[in-house]
Amino acid sequence: MPRRFPNPVVSCALTLAALCAPAILRAQFGAQFSAPEPDELKMTADPKAPGAAAVYMNREETEDQGARTQTIYERIKVLTEKGKELATIRIPYEVGGMTVTDIDGRTIHGDGTVIPFKGPPSDLVDFKTKEMQIDTLVMTLPSVEVGSILEYRFKRHFDKTFLPPPQWEIQEAYFVHKAHYSFKPIFSLNLTCSTRIHSDAKVVRDDKGGYTLDIADVPPTPDEDWMPPAGTFRWRVEFYHAFAPNPDVFWQQAETSWGKGVQEFINPTGTIRKAAESLVTPSDPEHVKAEKLYAAIMKLDNTDFTREKSQAERKKEKLKPVRKVEDVWKQQSGNGQEIALLYVALARAAGLTAWPMQVVDRNRAIFDRGYLSAEQLDDFLAIVTVDGKEIMLDPGQKMCPYGHLHWAHTMATGFRMADGGAKIASTPGGQSSAAVLSRVADLTIDADGSVKGTLRFVMTGPAALYWRQLTLRNDQDEVKKQFNDSLDDRIPEGVHADFDHFLALEDYDVNLIAVVKVSGSLGAATGKRFFLPGMFFESRAHHPFVAEDKRLTPIDVHYPETEEDDVTYRLPPGYTVESAPPATHAAWPDHATLTIASTTGKDSVKVERTLTYNYTLLDAKAYPDLHDFYQKVATADQQQIVLARAAAAKGN
Repeated sequence: MPRRFPNPVVSCALTLAALCAPAILRAQFGAQFSAPEPDELKMTADPKAPGAAAVYMNREETEDQGARTQTIYERIKVLTEKGKELATIRIPYEVGGMTVTDIDGRTIHGDGTVIPFKGPPSDLVDFKTKEMQIDTLVMTLPSVEVGSILEYRFKRHFDKTFLPPPQWEIQEAYFVHKAHYSFKPIFSLNLTCSTRIHSDAKVVRDDKGGYTLDIADVPPTPDEDWMPPAGTFRWRVEFYHAFAPNPDVFWQQAETSWGKGVQEFINPTGTIRKAAESLVTPSDPEHVKAEKLYAAIMKLDNTDFTREKSQAERKKEKLKPVRKVEDVWKQQSGNGQEIALLYVALARAAGLTAWPMQVVDRNRAIFDRGYLSAEQLDDFLAIVTVDGKEIMLDPGQKMCPYGHLHWAHTMATGFRMADGGAKIASTPGGQSSAAVLSRVADLTIDADGSVKGTLRFVMTGPAALYWRQLTLRNDQDEVKKQFNDSLDDRIPEGVHADFDHFLALEDYDVNLIAVVKVSGSLGAATGKRFFLPGMFFESRAHHPFVAEDKRLTPIDVHYPETEEDDVTYRLPPGYTVESAPPATHAAWPDHATLTIASTTGKDSVKVERTLTYNYTLLDAKAYPDLHDFYQKVATADQQQIVLARAAAAKGN
């Protein structure tokens, strides 16, 4: 779950409350700090965190719900140039409802010299509408050097009537020597404390109902390629109110409550029945009904991909608040959740068996049965029975093809309705055959090494959905920039790629094709030979799972996929192919395969490469095999094509 109050050194757009200019001016810069230990001043490296750019010597986070205050304190030792980045503290907040006082900070050099923070912090506007403004308070501690100690604190005062219980994120980006957390609740009835800490430290409850945690030697949050959401393994403590004696009872009650609420929202009305009658006919087969309704839903204004209308706009257009699915249909507009539930209602009105399902977005977290809160659920899906077979659909995801799910909704768990009522269930995983990226290059090489040609990226599945949805949220120039940026670490150095256009952008049921023009310099000449990259699209690729021999966290590659490369080099006059990548087959049984084949013509050479991986989530124990396979891939992808200049004919 996302933390309610961010670590001040991490900038994230959470809804906090206001910081008024007068509150900044009232900051108390004379607050007392403890004198640093001589060993801290002398420290140049930390044996408990070898190679670390910085370490937290101490962290404190205290909250008093009755007083509506929270205090943050941190002391950091800077060990390298990179660690100096922690001198800039960022606190995002939504303007209105909060003041910040007692802001104090200082930098201590290795010789004991103290340079206080003079303030006030900068107040930067990040986002602003008529209804909302999100700013970021930025304070930068002065005169930071390698070896400095950074120290700061501040206090938040909340004006909200109800302040939710806190969530303590125990791990930071760097090693923490000591940390202290405390929470004084104002309402402790059925207050639950859920801990995920791989340590002997325990949360202690005192005789006044307060909670404290003192913990030492906290390792940094893992930072590895292709990790599951950090919240699934990051050390944390969560407080929340759960009105049930045990998890089994809680989830039974939550399922019932969820099912009742959803049922009331989607119950077909006369308006929904008329809408269904206008979209399908009684004689339509079940699959035709399901597909027609899905196509109609996709035409609605999905505000997750445009924007929700303001209250003023809704009032001007006489739009009522959405209380039932018929409101979504009448307005021809709704967010992804509402549109998904509308599909279920229309399907039922058309005589189909259809059920709603709500899952945790796997890009954010994984369903946690030990966390007794249904609020961890994110997105609604639809399940429709066609010819006796259940099909899962994602109508809330604009441009998602019928019969497919967004990858973040595959292998996801949540609630679903069925004949026996609501229950916990999971969605199936993806298949590599449904996620294919074909990269086709036709390149003409001149004798001086210059190259011109066209690239075509043919996408089906998640990649196609990603770019289609990106075009809904961004203008053409931004999409072009992002596509070109995605090629920077793929195509050979010296080659310039310029995205030209998409084909079938609006037709989400067919493959999406991106057309890219390339030019520049390719290959290197040495005497009578000319060298070209054997794998055009992989010559500069940063292969995952190769650099590190060990792995701490599970692996999550999001979805299985097949990459198909077809590269044709048209040779310069006077050159022939001396050698090309040999036929290659590498396999990790039941998980992944790589095949490479070359075909040499009179004046061209073609290289075909296919990489398929059929896994999504792997335990860290599988990393050695994964590492070995990708080492083979990385080695094969560095092969070259060698061209030889033909001997001149006699007499010339």
